[in-house]
Amino acid sequence: ALAEVSIYDRSAGAMLPTFRSDGRWYVVGRTGDEYEVHIRNNTAADLLAVVSVDGVNVVSGETASPGQSGYVIGAWQSLDIRGWRKSLARIAAFYFTDRSDAYATRTGRPDEVGVIGVALFRRKAQAPAELEQPQPRIEPRSDDQLRQPAPAQRRGEAPAAAQNAAPDFSVEGAPAPGAAIEPGIGTGHGRSEASHARYVGFERESDLPNEIVELRYDSRANLVARGIIPPRPRDPNPFPARFVPDPPR
Repeated sequence: ALAEVSIYDRSAGAMLPTFRSDGRWYVVGRTGDEYEVHIRNNTAADLLAVVSVDGVNVVSGETASPGQSGYVIGAWQSLDIRGWRKSLARIAAFYFTDRSDAYATRTGRPDEVGVIGVALFRRKAQAPAELEQPQPRIEPRSDDQLRQPAPAQRRGEAPAAAQNAAPDFSVEGAPAPGAAIEPGIGTGHGRSEASHARYVGFERESDLPNEIVELRYDSRANLVARGIIPPRPRDPNPFPARFVPDPPR
């Protein structure tokens, strides 16, 4: 894989475990918890990561498409995307919330709520240096010397997160017998916080992504009801009360 994608629950202070079912990867989201999308570049070259949450581009706010703005991640570097980019200096934090409160739902785009996508692009290789007589001349190189993470505009430029700086998915598991599935959860438009970025140049190797990573999320109750994860085992306690209660009056 070009990169590894994982979800870190900022409220719980822990990486969320993934569950695989019918070729898809899932994580359990807990309503109210803030989270971040962690992307680690596994290659020796820059990558452009175009990231969508609930079908919405996290940089531009557009209905997501791979050809849009993204983040440039340097060779072997990692990037934590903590929210919707509001400017080159601030974001609105991601948090798990009821489907009706999700940013995508509130902006009239509820169809893709519950999925996080990362489209990965390699940088186009530089042409060989040109020589001319009598003096050798080396063509100036583009910004591929930059190794700091950054958001990239369509095929050309991008904001880059200055903070520290993978899986694909098919048919859902069968619902557990008698289980009721509730409305799913989504990602809200949370509190404003600092997250500095800048623009950098990035020319894609191809118009098509070199790799697409998908990660789906829902409440524990729904993932259990859909047969994707097992229910917590029941562990009866033979001595549930520790002390003698007062008698009824």
